[in-house]
Amino acid sequence: MIRIKDIAKEANVSEGTVDRVLHNRGGVSAKTEAKIRKILERSNYSINPVASALALKNKHHIAVLIPEHNDTDSFWKSPYLGILKASEDVKSYGVQVDYFSFNQYDPSSYLAAFKTALETQPKGVIFAPMFLTETKKITKQLEQLDIPYLFLNIDVEGFDNLTYIGQDSYTSGYIAAKLMHLELEQDAKLLIIKSRDHYGDNNAISKRIEGFMDYIKALTKTETVTLKVEDLNDTSKIQQNIKTCLNKQRTISGIFIPSSRAAVIVDGLKQNGYNDFKIIGFDNTPQNVARLKDDSISFLISQKPFEQGYESVRVMTDYLLKSKRPSEKTYLPIDILIKENVDFNDMNQLMFENDISEV
Repeated sequence: MIRIKDIAKEANVSEGTVDRVLHNRGGVSAKTEAKIRKILERSNYSINPVASALALKNKHHIAVLIPEHNDTDSFWKSPYLGILKASEDVKSYGVQVDYFSFNQYDPSSYLAAFKTALETQPKGVIFAPMFLTETKKITKQLEQLDIPYLFLNIDVEGFDNLTYIGQDSYTSGYIAAKLMHLELEQDAKLLIIKSRDHYGDNNAISKRIEGFMDYIKALTKTETVTLKVEDLNDTSKIQQNIKTCLNKQRTISGIFIPSSRAAVIVDGLKQNGYNDFKIIGFDNTPQNVARLKDDSISFLISQKPFEQGYESVRVMTDYLLKSKRPSEKTYLPIDILIKENVDFNDMNQLMFENDISEV
């Protein structure tokens, strides 16, 4: 008997797209739907009513809370797409994934999104713990309601989360320092650029800086300087801050940017006529990739955000359906990207994006 998997492969679409056509949920281009229905008709495919009824009866709701994404701050688009892909894959098991976004710079938005999510009466919750005080309130309420939860992308200690899914942030910072050391002389002076969100509650950023500094400390001739940038969206202020810093610190040769906004800093450097630094940043956002390809950035360290989103849904589904408890930490690979290999990174996301572009 032909399976949804087989139909998807023949039509060159995702299983989720086939599922949308089967259940008349819309959102599929006329051309793609016609192609799928032609395969269904030729194969005499029919939905198993018993399996469908069972899935509906055993419906599990998972609520996901992650920050909003936009064209200038696009990192969270990748976890979102991973979550969307996983939600399609687990739908046949009776699992429904509901997505809620919030402003990553606004604690009240974070709490409001959680309140809305809780109204769906989820069986499990996945979220990025952006604000420590508010996270304590959220987890306390979840524990009172006996709702399991896991942390995505940001690892915070002292909570009863099922697991943390994401990068080993300390190790990624350590690797960044090692790469910088290989690129420069022993007596180099390095600049670490922090933004407002770096020295707040974002534990991932703090751990990267800690790992970076622990490696550098062993290099007795290497110095570090820190520049704090209040708002990464204020380009004129960034340019002025960079200019002031580099006029005082003229021997800096390497710059470490422990966030996904490296391209913003690079653009600020270029506006001031600075082009000769070894720069290491994080995440292959479109803006960062463009700067990697034109040699403005030496290395990007990827934390596999698409896989983070996908794995979080898969792990929570396994726990709800099979009582399969995950490891305390679910670390994903740390990828070192250069301009020659960046196009081959995150192929799963690329294929999924190509698929849903027809939807």
